[in-house]
Amino acid sequence: MFLPSRRRFVNGGLNALGAACASSALAPIEAFASSAVDITSTALTSKDMGALTLLQGAGCNVVALPGPEGALMIDGGLGAHSKALLEAMKRATGARRVATLINTHWHPEQTGSNEAVGRAGGLIIAHEVTRLYEGRKAYSTCFKGTYGPLPQKARATKTTRTTGSLEFAGQHIEYGYLPAAHTDGDLYIHFPDHNLLVAGGPVEGNSWPVLDIHNGGWLGGLVRAYEQLATLVKPDTRVVPANGKLVTGADIVRYRGIYEALFKQMFVFFNKGFGPTDAVAARPLKEHEEELGDASNFVYYAYRSLLQAYVPD
Repeated sequence: MFLPSRRRFVNGGLNALGAACASSALAPIEAFASSAVDITSTALTSKDMGALTLLQGAGCNVVALPGPEGALMIDGGLGAHSKALLEAMKRATGARRVATLINTHWHPEQTGSNEAVGRAGGLIIAHEVTRLYEGRKAYSTCFKGTYGPLPQKARATKTTRTTGSLEFAGQHIEYGYLPAAHTDGDLYIHFPDHNLLVAGGPVEGNSWPVLDIHNGGWLGGLVRAYEQLATLVKPDTRVVPANGKLVTGADIVRYRGIYEALFKQMFVFFNKGFGPTDAVAARPLKEHEEELGDASNFVYYAYRSLLQAYVPD
């Protein structure tokens, strides 16, 4: 799909309209600080195939893989749930520590175990932009207040700007950059031998994705992310989203079509002089709301992201 080039920003402030990563109303980070949590564990592969495990309940979907020096873990949940998550990881993998942690992006739901892993000597991998966010105070469309900077030990120690790979416990793992989609530091992690993709922030299992427009997320980047993910999957590929149930490669291709059509429709709205609330009122995603829920917040931020980025040619 052709996306017009960025030319200039539309003037105007970005006043957040109650949307959050996991709910329809912004909440302060402290609201997620309850220590009571039930972590569930689901096997993604058998032990003879590497024993990949999905851990849910710590704030985001977490994937773990045992290794001889400790486990590999993708994302780390909220800080308040880190202890429970790491105990669940130990039970699921038999590992005593996390040797390698990959952050798909910098949000609190992904980086809450960074400090524990870093202080124990674990390697933390992230996109270079995510590492920069981990070292400063940031605010978001996902929560009230600010997050960070993380302690030095909690920041990524190995970064990429484009793609990378590693061998872990006999498994070949690839990861790559999804520019300016959910944030401007998103990574996917691909296990090609298992036909499994961990998609990170741009993909949600039960709802519409969140565009963190304060931190590089925008609709055009989301479309590009799905175009890139679609090249990695087969129809039966299992895809682990940031939250919620697993989806398939066929779903990724289907969602790509939805977001491409929305992108085109948004420019129709733009040329008609619509504002963000007009775009919401038009309900361009109404035929998909039975599956993914009320699209109002997603459409609002998608339209705002275009107002930030484009003037039509």
